[in-house]
Amino acid sequence: MATKIKTRFFCQECGYETAKWLGQCPGCKAWNSLVEEPVSVSAGGKEKKQVLSGVQSAPAVLNEISMEEERRTETGMGELDRVLGGGIVTGSLTLVGGDPGIGKSTLLLQMCRNLSLKKQHMIIHILPVRNIYYSSVFLSGRVPEAWEEQQQYSEKFQSS
Repeated sequence: MATKIKTRFFCQECGYETAKWLGQCPGCKAWNSLVEEPVSVSAGGKEKKQVLSGVQSAPAVLNEISMEEERRTETGMGELDRVLGGGIVTGSLTLVGGDPGIGKSTLLLQMCRNLSLKKQHMIIHILPVRNIYYSSVFLSGRVPEAWEEQQQYSEKFQSS
C-alpha cells in the first residue's frame, strides 16, 4: 500500500484539527495556536500522524529511565535557577510564556546581562526594532539615566 504524506493543523490548546491554517482556533477560540504536523494517508484513506524525527519512541518503565544530571549554567538569578532546576540546560530551548506586561522580557534581559558579565557566554538577543533602545539601555546598565531621559522626552511631547 502506497502512503501519501499530507499535513494537518492541530491546535496546541484543545487538539482541534483542520486541513488549513487559521489565525484563530474554531474549537477553543485561541489565537495563533495551530501548528502544522505531517500525517500519512494510506491507500485506504486512513490518516496516521507521522513523527517528524523519524524515530518513534516506545513506552518505558519509570525505573528504567536514566536520571543522569544535565550540565546546567547558572543564570545569576537564584529564583530563576531554582525554577529551571539549577540553571539553563546546555543545548536546550526554554520557552518563557505569560500575559503581556508580566515581565518576561525584563527577566530575560537581566539573565542575559548576568551571563554576559561572566564573560563566559556570548549573548545574542533578537527582538523587534521598537525595543532596541530599551534593550541596549538595560544591557548597558544605564537604566536610571535612561528612565530620566524617557521622562524628559515624554514631558516634552506632552507640552507640545
